[in-house]
Amino acid sequence: MDADVVRAVNDLTTRWARTLPAENTVVAGLGLWPLLALLATGADEPGRSELAAAAGVDPATAATDAIRLVETIEGSADLNAALGVWVSEELKLAETFDSVLPAPLVGLLTGNPAVDKAKLDAWAAEHTDDLIREMPLDIDGDLMLVLASALLLRTTWVRPFTEQVRRVAGGPWAGSWHWLERTDTDLDSVRRYGELTVVTVRGEADVDVLLGIGEDALPALLEAAARPGDGVPGSQLIDQDRPGPGLTIGKTTAARPDVKVSLPSFSIEVEHDLLASQELFGLTAIASDPGARGHFSALSPTPLQLGQAKQKVLARFFATGFEAAAVTAMAMTRAAMITSQERRLEVTLDRPFAFVAVLRDSRLPIVAGRVERPTEPGE
Repeated sequence: MDADVVRAVNDLTTRWARTLPAENTVVAGLGLWPLLALLATGADEPGRSELAAAAGVDPATAATDAIRLVETIEGSADLNAALGVWVSEELKLAETFDSVLPAPLVGLLTGNPAVDKAKLDAWAAEHTDDLIREMPLDIDGDLMLVLASALLLRTTWVRPFTEQVRRVAGGPWAGSWHWLERTDTDLDSVRRYGELTVVTVRGEADVDVLLGIGEDALPALLEAAARPGDGVPGSQLIDQDRPGPGLTIGKTTAARPDVKVSLPSFSIEVEHDLLASQELFGLTAIASDPGARGHFSALSPTPLQLGQAKQKVLARFFATGFEAAAVTAMAMTRAAMITSQERRLEVTLDRPFAFVAVLRDSRLPIVAGRVERPTEPGE
């Protein structure tokens, strides 16, 4: 996998993580990044530069990078990804459209909200194995272009956890919780990065889940994930009196030192409105009214602007494994046309009138007649 793309996705996710509120949440930077990259290639300035900076890409090659990333993910045993594009039957496409958004990805929007919602929801459900059953968009007849990504991750642990009910006596977690525990002889599955302790829970195929506890834990964990060989390993921490955040030294009856990992099982589902953080994701320009010019001349001569950008994502950590799914979607609408108010001459034909049809150049009359009274009664 391209190291520059991995770095760009990690950087985007880390910046996003730093803005999140102190509550249960989950984000999928990997689901958002391909859409930003595709739009960067298809956008005009200034949106092109904003999107490229947010995604950390060269806009000239960003769309290709996005497609290749999704194709590479498909080689994973535990992770699946998909891209989808839908265009309105009414939208005229630019000649360069296929060079940005390849034809195999493209479906049609009918303009009928019921039909289009069913189609988009079915795509989301199919590509997340029903974990997410609705496209996170408000579907109406004004949608001209929709881009979406879907991610599905399922892995089982090499060493499963045992389940129990545990009561926490005090503090913010006071109460009874569904709890997971296991022991492992791999001391170096624990590492300390400054004021952050990281535990690696290995999956059976090609996905691991990292757990981090300490100061500014989420962005720090993302940074640590990019440096798996750094930090102080557990084989050294076990000899320290104060090994790190979340760590204590206990006793075991096993033949050699081991690691005991204890945590609550969790299931988190969140929907993010990406337009609430336009600057973070490089969406400010393309969400603004472009006037008559539009933001995406490489996609369509019709002036388009970003109307919606949302992500629905869930993550579940349980005794035997981990699963996660995300659907990220962006919807374009026609840019509002600027109209001027001028004087108007109004003609009302509310009594008998005549008509004639002629060839324009020769003025040859084709049919002529008169209307004495209306012929089509109202309902």
